[in-house]
Amino acid sequence: MCELYSKQDTLALRGKHIGPSCEIFFAADPIKIVRAQRQYMFDEKGEQYLDCINNVAHVGHCHPEVFKAALKQMELLNTNSRFLHDNIVEYAKRLSATLPEKLSVCYFTNSGSEANDLALRLARQFRDHQDVITLDHAYHGHLSSLIEISPYKFRKGKDIKKEFVHVAPTPDTYRGKYREDHSDPASAYADEVRKIIEEAHNNGRKIAAFIAESMQSCGGQIIPPAGYFQKVAEYVHRAGGVFIADEVQVGFGRVGKHFWSFQMHGEDFVPDIVTMGKPMGNGHPMACVVTTKEIAEAFNSAGVEYFNTYGGNPVSCAVGLAVLDIIENEDLQGNATRVGNYLIELLNKQKAKHTLIGDVRGIGLFIGIDLVKDHEQRTPATAEAQHVIYKMKEKRVLLSVDGPHRNVLKIKPPMCFTEENAKVMVDQLDGILTAVEEAMQAETQSVISENTPCRTKMHKDAHVELLSDSTNDPTENPSRKRNGMCTNKHSLLSKRLKT
Repeated sequence: MCELYSKQDTLALRGKHIGPSCEIFFAADPIKIVRAQRQYMFDEKGEQYLDCINNVAHVGHCHPEVFKAALKQMELLNTNSRFLHDNIVEYAKRLSATLPEKLSVCYFTNSGSEANDLALRLARQFRDHQDVITLDHAYHGHLSSLIEISPYKFRKGKDIKKEFVHVAPTPDTYRGKYREDHSDPASAYADEVRKIIEEAHNNGRKIAAFIAESMQSCGGQIIPPAGYFQKVAEYVHRAGGVFIADEVQVGFGRVGKHFWSFQMHGEDFVPDIVTMGKPMGNGHPMACVVTTKEIAEAFNSAGVEYFNTYGGNPVSCAVGLAVLDIIENEDLQGNATRVGNYLIELLNKQKAKHTLIGDVRGIGLFIGIDLVKDHEQRTPATAEAQHVIYKMKEKRVLLSVDGPHRNVLKIKPPMCFTEENAKVMVDQLDGILTAVEEAMQAETQSVISENTPCRTKMHKDAHVELLSDSTNDPTENPSRKRNGMCTNKHSLLSKRLKT
């Protein structure tokens, strides 16, 4: 593979010319990737990595059918959607066929961020309401309009929540306000939304929309309890608002049984607006908003034309059609179900074995492993999680962490991920968790063996120092440590754990 620069020169040029806020994976020891195929990525030395996190290369990196479709159309024409072209209407027809009947009008964009921004515009125009209810720890995109409704990106002490934004508790039954032992967590979490609506109305405000990922990714791989979305939709509709389902990260068959993640909640739940992106073009910049005719007509009545230069262009739509064909022809939904079930089974066996695993949750090829230091208190094992993903990288398996405490290992691989891949990943994870737990146990025994209070205290302090090495500075924006990005403190932690 021909390279323009050495790895060090590439890193140096990135430091010089790329914005410092544009972080990279594994910042303490970054990987230079030069090619990829299916579920594998390769560095400049030819080393192969198993990709367990790339939900953008949905049907597999560099899929030949996607490449052929793009090339074939690019040789003929690529222009904007103001001209008639069959690709955009064919893709809209095929896409609509995967959704409930009332979701039939498409607006094409280039990214999930653009899609969510447009969804907000549609919702606000619908009944001329302004306020938005979002979930705690949510992330919906990098536009200014979306940072405002993404608590995951709020900078502590610096961003003041806008008066039109209302934050509801994440419907997390593992470490949230209402847990698995609650008699009806779905109703309890939905009532929190109802209270927000009532308070907003008492203050003279009107709800335009409730927006949520169908399964919350950045929030820590959270799957809402059954019935939650139905109850929330009822309260939001009663208030004159609309329900926006963000499928940017979790759509296109990732859950296996259904094409869209919101469909897990039953046929009696249909969002008013669905946004999609990432997997849609398998790495090609392509996204979409799908809504009802009623909402689309209300948007049109504003008299402002909507135009997106590249959204829905012939090449993008050719790529999108190829992705739909591949999902069907290669039975990737069935694969997500089979491999996902197998992987969760393996991980539950690891949970029974490892004290660090507090919870395994997921469906299809969307899985989270919540690492804890204490099962009863469910104390997040943040430092340990950072250590694990770096050690997994050394074993040529790519994982990342997320969640408000940066302690959830997230698994969202390309949909061609196999049972063999799952076994490799879990075997490597097993060995690393074993080594980490042995190191922690040795330290605990060392503390117990000390007789004097003074020395015991010193060991406890050392333990605190150990675990703080990979945790976020409380004054730092937690979003700056996303997806395995951390400081060189990791190396110190790694030496101390000696795995």
